Amino acid sequence: MLLKIIGQIQRKELILFFVSPIGYLFLAAFLAVTLFVVFWGESFFARNIADVRPMFEWMPILLIFLSAALTMRMWSEERRSGTLEFVATMPASTWAFVLGKFFACWALLAIALLLTLPLPLTVSFIGDLDWGPVFAGYLAAMLLGGAYIAIGLYISSRTDSQIVALMLASLVSGLFYLIGSPVITELFGSTVQSWLAAIGSGARFESITRGVLDVRDLYYYACIALVFLTLNVFALEQERWSSQGARSRHRFWLVSTTLVVANLLLANAWLQNVSALRWDVTQGKIYSISDATRTYLAQLREPLLIRGYFSAKTHPDLAPLVPRLKDLLSEYAVAGDGSVRVEFVDPATDPELENEANSKYGIRAVPFQVADRYQASLVNSYFDVLIAYGDEFEVLNFQDLIEVKVAGEGDFEVQLTNPEFDITRGIKKVLYGFQGGASVFDNMAAPVNFVGYISADEQLPPELQALKSSLESVLATLATQAQGKLNVEIIDPEANGGEVAQQIAEQYGFSPMAASLFDESRFYFYLTMNDGDTVVQVPIPDSDSEEAIKRGLQEGLKRFATGLLKSVVLVAPEPVPPYMQQQGMPPGNAFNSLRDFLSADFNVLTDDLSEGVVPPQADMVIVVDPTSFTEEQVFALDQFLMRGGTVLVATGAYAAQPSQSGLFAIERNSGLQSWLAHHGVTVGQSLVMDTQNTAFPVPVTRQAGGFSFQDLVMLDYPYFIDVRGDGLNDDMLVNAGIPQVTLSWASPLTLSPAPDVVASSLLSSSSESWLSSDTNVMPQIDEQGDSTFTPATEQAAYTLAATLQGRFESYYRGQTSPLLAAPADEPDDDIESPASEADEGVEEEDSLGVVSSVIERSPESARLLVFASNDFLADQTLRMVGAADGTIYGNSIQMVANAVDWALEDQNLIGIRARGNFNRTLPGMDVATQSLIEVANYVLALLGVLLVWFVFRLRSQARRRQHSMLMANLDGGQS
Repeated sequence: MLLKIIGQIQRKELILFFVSPIGYLFLAAFLAVTLFVVFWGESFFARNIADVRPMFEWMPILLIFLSAALTMRMWSEERRSGTLEFVATMPASTWAFVLGKFFACWALLAIALLLTLPLPLTVSFIGDLDWGPVFAGYLAAMLLGGAYIAIGLYISSRTDSQIVALMLASLVSGLFYLIGSPVITELFGSTVQSWLAAIGSGARFESITRGVLDVRDLYYYACIALVFLTLNVFALEQERWSSQGARSRHRFWLVSTTLVVANLLLANAWLQNVSALRWDVTQGKIYSISDATRTYLAQLREPLLIRGYFSAKTHPDLAPLVPRLKDLLSEYAVAGDGSVRVEFVDPATDPELENEANSKYGIRAVPFQVADRYQASLVNSYFDVLIAYGDEFEVLNFQDLIEVKVAGEGDFEVQLTNPEFDITRGIKKVLYGFQGGASVFDNMAAPVNFVGYISADEQLPPELQALKSSLESVLATLATQAQGKLNVEIIDPEANGGEVAQQIAEQYGFSPMAASLFDESRFYFYLTMNDGDTVVQVPIPDSDSEEAIKRGLQEGLKRFATGLLKSVVLVAPEPVPPYMQQQGMPPGNAFNSLRDFLSADFNVLTDDLSEGVVPPQADMVIVVDPTSFTEEQVFALDQFLMRGGTVLVATGAYAAQPSQSGLFAIERNSGLQSWLAHHGVTVGQSLVMDTQNTAFPVPVTRQAGGFSFQDLVMLDYPYFIDVRGDGLNDDMLVNAGIPQVTLSWASPLTLSPAPDVVASSLLSSSSESWLSSDTNVMPQIDEQGDSTFTPATEQAAYTLAATLQGRFESYYRGQTSPLLAAPADEPDDDIESPASEADEGVEEEDSLGVVSSVIERSPESARLLVFASNDFLADQTLRMVGAADGTIYGNSIQMVANAVDWALEDQNLIGIRARGNFNRTLPGMDVATQSLIEVANYVLALLGVLLVWFVFRLRSQARRRQHSMLMANLDGGQS
């Protein structure tokens, strides 16, 4: 009976809402504002991210006014018209009336949210949308809207003015939102911030829309709704009381209401300690501890310490990230099952811990500039994570944990990069350790020479004099422990006329240092290590404590130890010196981002392979932008592949080269064409162009008010091939977690592998791509700003990257090693002919007694990866592709990192790296297409409102016909 009454009241309120045009105007206004915020307020296409987060970011504010508008007349109109007294005398329960009106408003809210569904459908159609956060966002909107509706109903029951009800409901709901917003929380320390965020409605809403359903957040919204619904019932029940009524019954209602409200509120505090009841609904479960991380944690044999150093007063953009990072670190403690200890400290409140962090771990406060409308100041803040295991430790600072996306001048977004990957990578480092449980010297095959180029004491600043003294003490101790494997030498470069200073300037580029910008005195303080072949520069320790110095020296020594780090050889072109660039030589490609990214996990060796051999400690070789490889370089790659190694080659038929007259594609002779063709990969002598592409940034200068401003205009550019969807081979682990990758100025690949080799396409263009041999690759637009590139050949999909694995046959099978040459005075037949048996080598010995051989066939573990682009990993290209969202584009580098992990049989980090990839970008679109999509969403919203009107009209007509038939039957019965 109660449910029937509630349903009748709900239907009655819905009819009253839709019988007037005002109801439809409310829906239309809500949809118009929502779409305006998404497309214009948040610059949807400029963000270049395939999500609907902008809509949900503004939803807590939009719902405040929508819910207040829905509820303002519910009880105030009853009170104004005098029907509230009639309701109070009805035999029906007060709860039935309150819930009936609540569900009516909630249904109206559901209709309004349902009409926004075309927006995520559009995003999923044009990009790779993760539907988990979308469904979570709608759930959060319904729950938050329900809480706001309950607030509005209670306030409406206390006044007879709809305007007053609207204003007060908006004010109270707005206060709930503001309490947890950065506007308020930035005024307090981290502890108070966490409490305010727990009370405010906005912070919890953001957590749900990320894709994490936490029972604490869900209950919070349910609690607000139940509290205000209870207060609403109590307020209406008071209307039934007479001044002469039973006071015991009045006290019973008051006490019962107080107890119900108190218990509802106290349950929030009890649930704060319940962290296990949460569900990660994102694709790939990116906010949960992965199985790969649990694999590393299961290998722990002693306690692992994870300590977060977070200051109470920090930069306002870092403050919201602290609770999220703390939650993730707490998940490590749960997953570690007692083997992981997680601590959170504020070093500013504990001088002993701060001193330990500074001296032992090298963790120091970072000065951040904090400004408000009244003042600007510098705040020394900590935002670091320490991972310690035994005598090994790893420190992650704020630069390792966050990324900054710049949308414009003064407009940027700070967010966590991939914290689980960073933390688990640190755990892997300390778990396996560089030392492997033994002294670093036990893993060194040859002695290491430490050479310090340090000026005399009288030329050094006082702090460096103390550092030099501590350095000499630590070196003496290490030399004793090394038992002959560490030779120490300290040289004053300016002694003996400065001959050494000139030598190290030419050889290493070491120039005199200065203590400050205005200090005219100069000195040297360079620390190097070498084993005769490789030279490593050791950074100057940031502390003169012996512990910090020892740590820095051991880091350098570990580079010369084998079996501790996987080694990757990077073969990249040498950067063109600045003085040669000034003479007109093009700068060429630089690959610093790739080198830095790989160096975080591997020992990256730079080598040009000119000696004809790959360094013996190499586990993988990466060749980028090869140019005119010699026979010795090709032989080195071939023989490394024959030994079962993995070779990754990024090479295309053309390389982009800017000039004063434009941008041109220059034909590139890699020297590897014949070698690749022998192994079944042919690089086509043309460029692939695709209608599915990434925009090209072009700086444009505009004049305004006598000032010049430079803007970036993103132009449709078919040479930046946007590979996504079917173009990414999901069966390949290398593509794990890569939603999209951009290949620049790429060539087509043709695969024809040998019978014992399995070839797989890794990346391919869309079916609307075509080939071009035009070397003028400048962006082309018409007067309207639209691209003028048109297909010149038949459109089809082309392979852009491929993997080959199996038993390769050497390019030099049956030939003499290029490293050997017959003496000029001896006939060729004195050289022993190569063996013809498979898997056997050909040994040759020259007159100097150097033995070399040709391995003619590889084991099945050999792998070859080919990317048909010279430039897609270059720093310049990464900056151009990432210009749309103000970052350095990282998908292509992450794919290479995946390839390294795949080649080295470490699939755990691939899975974690994949889970953290948030870069779901939109495909390149011209302005006309963007405008069409925007207009289409407005049209769909209008059609949705018209559909609601049409459905309601049909139902109204049906009810009128039923009423007419009923009245006719009654008249017929009476006659």
